[in-house]
Amino acid sequence: MYRCIFTLWLCCIAMGAWAQFLQQGDTIAIISPSSSTDSATVTGGMRTLQSWGYKCVVGTNALEEYHGFAGTIDQRLDDLLWALRTPSVKGIMCSRGGDGAVQLLCRLPLDTLRQYPKLIIGFSDITALLNAEAVAGNVGIHGSMCHAIAKYEGKDTVSRTLRDMLLGKLPTYRIAHHPLNQSGEGEGILVGGNMSVLHGLAGADFDPLTLPDIILMVEDTDEAMMKVNRMLHNIEVRGLMSHVKGIIVGQFTKYKHPECGFDDMNAMFHEYLQHYDIPVCYDFPVGHSHLKNFPMPIGARTTLRVTSSGATVSFN
Repeated sequence: MYRCIFTLWLCCIAMGAWAQFLQQGDTIAIISPSSSTDSATVTGGMRTLQSWGYKCVVGTNALEEYHGFAGTIDQRLDDLLWALRTPSVKGIMCSRGGDGAVQLLCRLPLDTLRQYPKLIIGFSDITALLNAEAVAGNVGIHGSMCHAIAKYEGKDTVSRTLRDMLLGKLPTYRIAHHPLNQSGEGEGILVGGNMSVLHGLAGADFDPLTLPDIILMVEDTDEAMMKVNRMLHNIEVRGLMSHVKGIIVGQFTKYKHPECGFDDMNAMFHEYLQHYDIPVCYDFPVGHSHLKNFPMPIGARTTLRVTSSGATVSFN
């Protein structure tokens, strides 16, 4: 079991990236960079965003379908570029994850993201876009998308925290002690999200693990423990563990366990990470279950403190 206590504070706009946060009355574009979705999902997401005080516009191709994707690569890229380049659009909410966002990065130079620093919101497959934004020096939100905020009508704790984060009110997350936690303090740019999608960026211009000082957050679903183990070793064999100043291990769901002598994913991570002198927080409430998917500002300067009494994650 985990326990979260939230302290919200209004971020001063002292860094360029913070200017990406929104104000009530701003326009949010809803697009589908990954798998296809349905009109009820998009309409429900719009309804919640409008109840929060935003105007909404929907990408031309948001409801397309092409081999399981929300349109061809060109159609999905057109919607993303439209949202980035339209001055009246201040934020971009992705309708859903699935697969396909990484295809857009092959045709999206980092300079374009730097030129149009928009707040992108999403998780799962949207991890690819969020981390590209982080490499470009921008901030995006790893958080719930249209389906979840519509299902809960934006009234649950996770949705309310997302609503506040859109406005730049960044939480301090305090998480109860986990027996596998590693004590210490680390500071760096928050990167990560869905681990398998993050792994797919290895060696690319958009790979956030090449940033010099990072706090790495990971979560996933439907990934075998040994496959995740190989992803961890890939980071090590590329010589990038020295960049990692702290790790936040989120929720890993829908996988077979026990496996290979490990009771669960946390035990497997600990076997690997205990040899590194960095803070590690286990069982953080971020992942593929909405009620355990508290929003995280990817690209923000982040401090992770872990003690014998628990862990604190704060954003500078």
